Amino acid sequence: MSPLRLGWDNFLKPDQSCNKYAPPHCQEKSWVLSSKEINFPYPLALTLLHMVFSSVLCFVLTKVLKIMKVEEGMTLDIYISSVIPIGAMFAMTLWLGNTAYLYISVSFAQMLKAIMPVAVFILGVAAGLEMMSCRMLLIMSVISFGVLVASYGEININWVGVIYQMGGVVGEALRLIFMEILVKRKGLKLNPVSVMYYVSPCSALCLLVPWIFLEKPKMDEELTWSFHPLVLTLNCICTFALNLSVFLVISHTSALTIRVAGVVKDWVVVLLSALLFADTKLTLINLCGYAIAIAGVAAYNSHKLKKEATRVSSDESQATSSIPLVSSSTSNA
Repeated sequence: MSPLRLGWDNFLKPDQSCNKYAPPHCQEKSWVLSSKEINFPYPLALTLLHMVFSSVLCFVLTKVLKIMKVEEGMTLDIYISSVIPIGAMFAMTLWLGNTAYLYISVSFAQMLKAIMPVAVFILGVAAGLEMMSCRMLLIMSVISFGVLVASYGEININWVGVIYQMGGVVGEALRLIFMEILVKRKGLKLNPVSVMYYVSPCSALCLLVPWIFLEKPKMDEELTWSFHPLVLTLNCICTFALNLSVFLVISHTSALTIRVAGVVKDWVVVLLSALLFADTKLTLINLCGYAIAIAGVAAYNSHKLKKEATRVSSDESQATSSIPLVSSSTSNA
């Protein structure tokens, strides 16, 4: 028995296993991964399929049909130093985040994602992008406390799933930090399709290597899983549409709209998952802890918006004050 299977079998109970390698909370998998529904319990393969589909579709839309345009200006140096790290962190986020659904419920995974501002802030301070302050420490403490309370109220907590989800959070935080450092500082501006066009193939390659060693042998040996091409194709289309919509929202709305929509989306996902998945149980402690965490996230968003507004007004005032200096020097000349 391989070490990978031994690790999975340690979480099995004879009367709870859905298939040979499924963990005890298999009834709480997402719909595609669930053995009771589509029965495709391979999160790494599913994520790889998403990235390959996105890469092919972007190529067809931009190079074959020429419906959309890819922004120019991408060089080999920028791709190696910027796109590859971002693509690798994006692949890590999707892989670990999808794997977490094998162990924990969708609603609980969403609650754990509330810790994202804490991870971004800590990594931002380490990278020199954020400044430590008493106010930010208080906000981070409120968010962390809320997530801890929500975790304490989870009925069937599985720490393997928590670790996977936290790994996905760290990957997403690193991706945001890399975008801040590697893209904005180089002045590279790409439209949503261009971002997906460049990032998706890189993410697919980053996922291909671990898939060959971790999931491919198991998929070759386990021949009982059912493959639904139509369902998986629709799933890939939904994923592509989701990623595209996120990039479109970022490029066409304000920071306030994005942050408010994000908070609303989080609550909708938690409540809908509790309604759609019958085995998902939300406790009062769950909801109270998540409410505390979301209050901290709202405070963090407000602080960031005020900081951005101050920076923008400062830049405008400097630009305005520079005009009289130019005219004055001209008149003196």
